Amino acid sequence: MCGIAGFVTTAPVTGGVAQLGRMTDAIRHRGPDDFGFYHDDCAHLGHRRLSIIDLAGGHQPMANETRTLWITYNGEVYNHAALRADLEHDGHRYTTRSDTETILHAFEQYGADCLTLFHGMFAFAVWDTQRHLLFCARDRLGVKPFYYFWDGRCFAFASEIKALLEHAAISPSLAEEMLPEVLAFGYTSGERTLFRNIYKLLPAHHLTLDIACEPPRVQIARYWDTPAPIPAPGAAASHWIGETRRRLERAVHMRLMSDVPLGVFLSGGVDSSAIAALVQQSTTQPVETFAVGYTEGRFNELSYASQAAQSIGALHREIAIGPGDFFDALPRLIWHEDEPLAWPSSVSLYFVSKLASQHVKVVLTGEGSDELFGGYERYRWHLLNQRAANRFDAAPEPLRRWIRHWLMGSRLFNASLVRKLRHTFLARENTFESLLLDNFYSAFPNASGCAAYESYLEHWNAHADGSLLARMLYADQKTYLVELLMKQDQMSMACSLESRVPFLDHTLVEFATAIPDDLKIHGRAQKYVLKKAVEDLLPRSIIHRRKMGFPTPLAEWLRDPRAEPLYAALRAPDGLLAEFLEAPVIDSLIHSHLAGREDCTDRLWRLINLQLWGDLFLTGRRDRWWNGVSASEAAHSGV
Repeated sequence: MCGIAGFVTTAPVTGGVAQLGRMTDAIRHRGPDDFGFYHDDCAHLGHRRLSIIDLAGGHQPMANETRTLWITYNGEVYNHAALRADLEHDGHRYTTRSDTETILHAFEQYGADCLTLFHGMFAFAVWDTQRHLLFCARDRLGVKPFYYFWDGRCFAFASEIKALLEHAAISPSLAEEMLPEVLAFGYTSGERTLFRNIYKLLPAHHLTLDIACEPPRVQIARYWDTPAPIPAPGAAASHWIGETRRRLERAVHMRLMSDVPLGVFLSGGVDSSAIAALVQQSTTQPVETFAVGYTEGRFNELSYASQAAQSIGALHREIAIGPGDFFDALPRLIWHEDEPLAWPSSVSLYFVSKLASQHVKVVLTGEGSDELFGGYERYRWHLLNQRAANRFDAAPEPLRRWIRHWLMGSRLFNASLVRKLRHTFLARENTFESLLLDNFYSAFPNASGCAAYESYLEHWNAHADGSLLARMLYADQKTYLVELLMKQDQMSMACSLESRVPFLDHTLVEFATAIPDDLKIHGRAQKYVLKKAVEDLLPRSIIHRRKMGFPTPLAEWLRDPRAEPLYAALRAPDGLLAEFLEAPVIDSLIHSHLAGREDCTDRLWRLINLQLWGDLFLTGRRDRWWNGVSASEAAHSGV
């Protein structure tokens, strides 16, 4: 696990060595163990290393035998040893035990087709010194990040955007057209970022830059996709349950490859607990597990994590954070993520990563299970809402309109019940956008439209013949999950910690698409097939407990006096959002939340994050926030 950065220019430039040094210094946290550079007239490749495999070897950038190909690489290819045998048989000579060298030789042997051989997570760039060609690739599910910039003369790439911003050709500026999607979802889900002219190489894609042709060109192609569901007629439930267990065991076993200490993030839910139990079965020593919770008891899942750890005999450690920890960490973590934080759980993930990094260098996590097996509550509720809405449509439209008006305005219902009714078919139009996206994703549904939902709808429409559940899972894998993985990568790597995701082994993902819907959501039970597959590993109270979704007490914390500097920033007339917001509307939103009249958490979170992100990256006021929200308040008041 490492950080990569580099650039290729169509003509030689001066100062390339210094520029690359600044780029790699910006991501030093991703690789504190080693660093390296490659330079020639056109190409400059940099690397920061977190040593996991072949600690003595594996220095990067690495060259092939003839030094005509150079690679800088981030990730792990778990089947590299198996691939090595065939490559050595074909005449390739190895000088290390690292998976980096296998990628390099495989590319030399097979070209872009090598990507179909790799099991793992990766982002890399290979420079061909003879053909003046740069080949870049990202793993199938997007576990590892890859950002790039191209203006026709300079192509720059990096694991994090902040490294790109150190290049002299790149000036940070806001891509205003992306604001609707960020306000709605909290993130950009396509190739665009919130920075103008900075892009993401999408998961399962490769990119080729050819500067030998005239004009130089960039070509991007997809090499893999989650397959459309193909049901297996006649297969019994026991087949799907048994095969789910077998494939998960294999995925976990592959991800135990490490020359350094390894542990597990443990929330106490079925996903991470199953991973921890399978890891424990593979070792004679207690597996090290790590959990994070909150000082507010009703939001705290630490007791479940402790119970799961005790049941498998793990060596368990945990940390609880409060509002002071949260607010003081927030600005610097926005800087680490490069873009506004989509979810407050990013902060919690940072603290558990910091805890784990004091004891291990690698962790396995349960990320990805919900998007494979239908774990989110919104999936089940949308299926129920859709069936009910189709029946409700039989009533005359004036009657439906009257019922909606009466339910929302009636004094017979308390605020809590009205809030729940707003999520049902009774309060919504029978459209996909209203029933699902406005309902369960968007913080600003009234401001959302085609521009905000365009990327999600592209994936939703890609499998138009699939079931509702299959389409939701596919679209989330292409959008929501990619952002979750970015959050996990940036927060763990901020602490120089590698995270691995067994559920996102691509063969397990491919298998999961064929599992029948009624084995994913079985009555009220979600992830039914997974729970049955691991029920012998864990206590029933862990497997079948109600999913909490790692809630954060943010609504309460935003009513805490320690949040006031964030509101002051939101009202700032010189802030990034000042030209887009109306002051009376913002004041009303803040006052409604502080008074408890309305829960405005999601909207305030989106806006606060955008405003702080602007200060950190665009307005030149990063120092105001660098030491935390409380320090910002003291500095602002002259203390």
